[in-house]
Amino acid sequence: MQKISAYILTFNEAEKIEAAVASVLWADEVVVVDSFSTDDTAKRAAALGARVAEVAFKGFGDLRNRAIEACRYDWIFSLDADERCTKEVRDEILALIAGTPEHDVYRVPRRSYMMGRWIKGSGWYPNFRQPQLFRKGALRYTLEPVHEGFENLSGKPLGTLRNAIWQFPFRNLEEVIRKMDRYSSLGVPKLAGKRVSMASAFGHGLWSFLKHYIFKLGFIDGWAGFVIAFGNFEGTFYRYAKRYEQAQNWQPPESEPIRREG
Repeated sequence: MQKISAYILTFNEAEKIEAAVASVLWADEVVVVDSFSTDDTAKRAAALGARVAEVAFKGFGDLRNRAIEACRYDWIFSLDADERCTKEVRDEILALIAGTPEHDVYRVPRRSYMMGRWIKGSGWYPNFRQPQLFRKGALRYTLEPVHEGFENLSGKPLGTLRNAIWQFPFRNLEEVIRKMDRYSSLGVPKLAGKRVSMASAFGHGLWSFLKHYIFKLGFIDGWAGFVIAFGNFEGTFYRYAKRYEQAQNWQPPESEPIRREG
């Protein structure tokens, strides 16, 4: 049977890393690519038998390419720290690589959970990110700092697994806000060269809210669907607003030293 590496990207994921690593202990190796966490993420991962590679963060595309380089085996399974492999996905992957796979690159559906429920609307199911299972050498990531794309180098079309992994994108509402702030900042370079205004920031944010809550049926998930849509409004609004702030380069008014008179 061909062997498989599972890699996980981390930065300060001490609360999540053990469950993520435990879900892929069936792989022939588990590689945790850590961007110099300041908590005990790396220690916890190593205690479960993962090999930890420290890589400086230069954007997610670069980080994922470095993760591929760190993997030793024929096939690679990509898992994020907020994701969990399931037994069904494990069995499907092992059966696939034991035979003659029809494809070299596979998408993997995700079942996402938030506020204690499986999210079926908001465009979250079936939810796919970049392909998560691929033969080594068949896929390369593009170098955007966030929401990176990929290149299929195999010459074969993409395949799709039948079974879904689980995703827990937010521990709590505080993390929703923190991720919104981080990802909106990482998305600013994508707007370079575009004319933006605070009005356009609001317009893009409003459209993002309506798209997720109405057109992608976020309303079927109750308050969780509303929070997801509102988070997309905030993330989009602040991405454009931060780009506008960058272009304006606002400075405080000039002031002179003030001394006692008389």
